[in-house]
Amino acid sequence: MSPAAELAYRIGAAARRPASWWQLFKFGLVGGSGYVINLAVFALLTGSLGVQHVAAAVAAFCVAVTNNFVLNRYWTFGPGEGPAHFQAARFFAVSLGSLGLNLIVLEALISNHLTGELTAQAIAVAVAMPFNFLGNKLWTFS
Repeated sequence: MSPAAELAYRIGAAARRPASWWQLFKFGLVGGSGYVINLAVFALLTGSLGVQHVAAAVAAFCVAVTNNFVLNRYWTFGPGEGPAHFQAARFFAVSLGSLGLNLIVLEALISNHLTGELTAQAIAVAVAMPFNFLGNKLWTFS
């Protein structure tokens, strides 16, 4: 089976299990807390401290990703059989991919003057969320 076919099969199988939907709900709650933390740190850095938006987004990411790893490892997915440092490395890799997508969307929205910084960050985080969930469900905590 090709990697793409295997991925499609795993996503389809997971979508048929009620437990997967419960995980998605919990992931959404954890993501919501990370989202609020991300935006709060971003707003503090760009507004009160005058930090440039890309640097502020990276700093906000670091704070939020730490929160999200701990909550997802112990509440959403459970610790599983993998050691915490191994899962943390995978979680961080998935999160970096999400951050890359976030930064692309953020910069596109801001450089094209489509919206303000905080709104652009809110949109960018939301766009990256599905990639983050699938990566963590299928790779980090599988």
